Amino acid sequence: MKKTAFIWDLDGTLLDSYEAILSGIEETFGQFSIPYDKESVREFILKFSVQDLLEQVAEERKLDVEVLNQVRAQSLAEKNAQIVLMPGAREVLNWADQVGIRNFVYTHKGDNAFTILKDLVLESYFTEILTSQSGFERKPNPEAATYLLDKYQLDPEKTYYIGDRTLDVEFAKNSGIQSINFLESSFEGNHMIRALADIPHIFESK
Repeated sequence: MKKTAFIWDLDGTLLDSYEAILSGIEETFGQFSIPYDKESVREFILKFSVQDLLEQVAEERKLDVEVLNQVRAQSLAEKNAQIVLMPGAREVLNWADQVGIRNFVYTHKGDNAFTILKDLVLESYFTEILTSQSGFERKPNPEAATYLLDKYQLDPEKTYYIGDRTLDVEFAKNSGIQSINFLESSFEGNHMIRALADIPHIFESK
């Protein structure tokens, strides 16, 4: 019988990393003399993504988006120590492991994600970790989920993408899988949570 599987987003979901991300963007903008407004940047990356932000800024200022990305990635890697777990993250991963739920990661973070998960002693929970450098189309394109569903013979009805943004709900919907998210959504496959500790309760009656 096919079992339940979780595919996790990282930033804002398992990792409390937005302050480090914002600090990295601020440093990057500073190097290129780009005006920085923390709240408007926060609002933009939550609605869209950091990559969308950099592409927009690069186009507006006639800069090379790859150079911006490299500077930001280096700045962020230097801030790994600032990244901590979201409340309840380790407890939920322990619970999932105990009840036989398989865990995966699909994140827009680069391969620095491996270093962060290793530093936080989390990497052993995950069967496979996919990053922006794994070669898949970015969310909400379903390519990464399709790969995991096919490779591990996962049941879409028992596979959940866990995230914190509308983009993550759209990714789950496009992938034909379920969604667990900190946001409300009209997608009938979405289960809204207020904290990671809410996740086990979704499965109490299953």
